[in-house]
Amino acid sequence: MSATLDLTRELIARPSVTPADEGCQDLLATRLAALGFKVERLRYGNVDNLWARRGDAGPVLCFAGHTDVVPTGPLEEWRSDPFQPAIRDGLLFGRGAADMKSGLAAMLTATEAFVAERPRHSGSLVFLITSDEEGPSVDGTRRVVETLRERGEGIDWCVVGEPSSEQCIGDTIKIGRRGSLSGRLTVHGVQGHIAYPQFATNPVHAFAPALAELVGHVWDQGNEHFQATSFQVSNLNAGTGAPNVIPGELRARFNLRYSPVQRLEDLKSTVEQILQRHKVNYTLEWYLSGEPFFTPPGTLSTAVCRAVQTVTGLTPQLSTGGGTSDGRFIAPMGAQVVELGVVNASIHKVNECVRIEDVDALHAIYLQTLRNLLA
Repeated sequence: MSATLDLTRELIARPSVTPADEGCQDLLATRLAALGFKVERLRYGNVDNLWARRGDAGPVLCFAGHTDVVPTGPLEEWRSDPFQPAIRDGLLFGRGAADMKSGLAAMLTATEAFVAERPRHSGSLVFLITSDEEGPSVDGTRRVVETLRERGEGIDWCVVGEPSSEQCIGDTIKIGRRGSLSGRLTVHGVQGHIAYPQFATNPVHAFAPALAELVGHVWDQGNEHFQATSFQVSNLNAGTGAPNVIPGELRARFNLRYSPVQRLEDLKSTVEQILQRHKVNYTLEWYLSGEPFFTPPGTLSTAVCRAVQTVTGLTPQLSTGGGTSDGRFIAPMGAQVVELGVVNASIHKVNECVRIEDVDALHAIYLQTLRNLLA
């Protein structure tokens, strides 16, 4: 059994449901310190963050990731305890196996191997690890980046260990992500008896034409790297539960996933213009999860693609699909950011798992990336 697989199992055995870290960062910090990294603990609120650096010169290559995992879901649907790593049929099962404790383990063991090969490597190697990626993402990487900016520290290249692969290890590398803008909408009506609609104002009826226009609106066509912007309703509710009462209020949650062809303020303005055109009486609160980011093909993506080709023989697809990641906080520092990890098919599901051979392949890809960039 490899050192990377052993470490993955150790990490899975720590039930670090967001924002808990449960000692995962201690485990990583001890081994990084032994390699000569200067280790800092940055705790904000109830979130543990780790910043570790080896070297003082540039360029700065960062491995970024998170120790927190999502809740397990129904335990009875798991074939084994989600926090007792189990190996079956060439797969390692456990919460966080794919998202992203195998990525963390591969980063660390690749770094150990690289430092052993190149104790006087060029540039600097850093780790940015948080326990607040699966949660609100307020006191994690976002806050660490603020601290780094205040200190005048930067990152040139960043590899985020999120599970980016689609069918097999290394087939897809994320070079950007869409922005995520959410709205919490309240439509105000007047409650009344359903038999006397002339004395009430039904917020459902008022909102329906506006919703139809919002859903059918063509926001943009995207571009060569990004999908078109999409509008989706995640929650919609109104009414008291009684069949004879016109509701006095409707509440909706919606989200816009958007590309760099859009401006944030234009999205907000379009939504509000549609609501106003349909004479909807509303209150709207906006929540920005992250702006879109994009790393044009360059030094970092070339080095990572070459590493994948060396290890697997594959030529990765460069993609911006999927949800958000903490890369959205790191890219605005001026860093080139890519995401590369194991296959994402089982993430956030019961019986989350990772192929054992992929754990070792990811170690090899990260090690080759280090050689390509810092040797």
